Amino acid sequence: MKLVSSNKVDTNRYELVVEVEGTVFMNAVNRVYKKEVKNINIPGFRKGKAPRAVIEKMYGAGVFYEDAIRDLYPMAVTFGANEAGLDMVRDVPDIDVDKADKDGLVLKMKVTVEPEVTIDGYKGIEFVPMSTDVTEEDIESEVTRVRQRNSRLVDVTDRPAQKDDTVTIDFKGMVDGKAFDGGTAENYNLTLGSGAFIPGFEDAVIGHSVDEEFVIDVTFPDNYQVDDLKGKPAQFEIKMHKIQARELPAFDEEFVKDVSEFDTIDEYKADLKEKIAEDKKKSYDNDKERQVADKLAELIQAEVPEAMYENQIDNIIDEFAMNLRMQGMDIKTYMQYTGLTEDVLRETYHDQAVSQVKVRLALKKIAELEGLTATDEEVENKYDELAKSYKVDVERVKAAFSAKDIKGDIEVAKALEFVKEAAVAAEKKEETAE
Repeated sequence: MKLVSSNKVDTNRYELVVEVEGTVFMNAVNRVYKKEVKNINIPGFRKGKAPRAVIEKMYGAGVFYEDAIRDLYPMAVTFGANEAGLDMVRDVPDIDVDKADKDGLVLKMKVTVEPEVTIDGYKGIEFVPMSTDVTEEDIESEVTRVRQRNSRLVDVTDRPAQKDDTVTIDFKGMVDGKAFDGGTAENYNLTLGSGAFIPGFEDAVIGHSVDEEFVIDVTFPDNYQVDDLKGKPAQFEIKMHKIQARELPAFDEEFVKDVSEFDTIDEYKADLKEKIAEDKKKSYDNDKERQVADKLAELIQAEVPEAMYENQIDNIIDEFAMNLRMQGMDIKTYMQYTGLTEDVLRETYHDQAVSQVKVRLALKKIAELEGLTATDEEVENKYDELAKSYKVDVERVKAAFSAKDIKGDIEVAKALEFVKEAAVAAEKKEETAE
């Protein structure tokens, strides 16, 4: 392949002209022929056995060209961008075919690229430091969380259901007087306040008692995933079978021995204090990083193409879907339970994506300005780290992640550390009496 020309045609848009050798193009045409010939009937030949020359004579010399071009253009556009030294953004390029025959292929492609970035004021960013002091209240809160983890459900018969209770109910939902799919269940366990059901349902169950039968009125959200139910008022007939509340164990030395390696409450609390201090130090660092990142997103000056934001939303949703799969749920089921649509989900993550894209662009520019580069050794170490993390051979990791991307990640991480180290803690302003 050969890059014929590279010209800026608009903000964040370049036109690349790439020439593909005749042999490369004809090899792509032949690959398409071998894949498609099994579906082609030519009189005088068994199905799938007609020679390429015969098919081209009957349907035209370019019968396989379109698919061959579709096969080649991703490679051509990547080649062109690399040769031109452009940081291309994942987007659908505009493609024109200037030439396509046995002598070669010439593609004219308009691509989106990362924006030109300017940034000032990134040294000495001011942040408000979190307190890392461990209070007695912190320790008591952690003790309560541990007791809650070791609690048990006990039947409640002397009061109505309240928030955080787990109730066992039968329910039958109706819209316009008719039952609907998925709206009926028996002996269903529901924790009130969990948000597992549509808004209003769990709140309406609160206040009812065991063996009580009652009807609640709710309205499906306008963005509910089932079109026939969107925004519709519904009635649910409910029978309460059981109410259970969490009973916390007593906090004594027997409890301490059960949940830890210690024998006394004092030893246990001392260990909790040490762990809380470590957590607070991590929280301090994370909060400092968040404040620095927020400031970088404000400082950057760039005309960012929308495609970069959309791509980052894709990445966020992919990561969210992966986390759901690890919990045994797919994203479609999650959206069904929560009433979310894809458009609403994308809108939910839009601001987060905008911030993340701006911060990364800022850090890339800072790495360039400060001469922060990744060595070959650091790239190889990162590959080894990823291979151990994914528990796969390092060659598989190298096939999945380009050295350019790994190098970029390392340089961005170096830039972030540079900015964090240069950040300045804001002085606490003392309040003065009027």
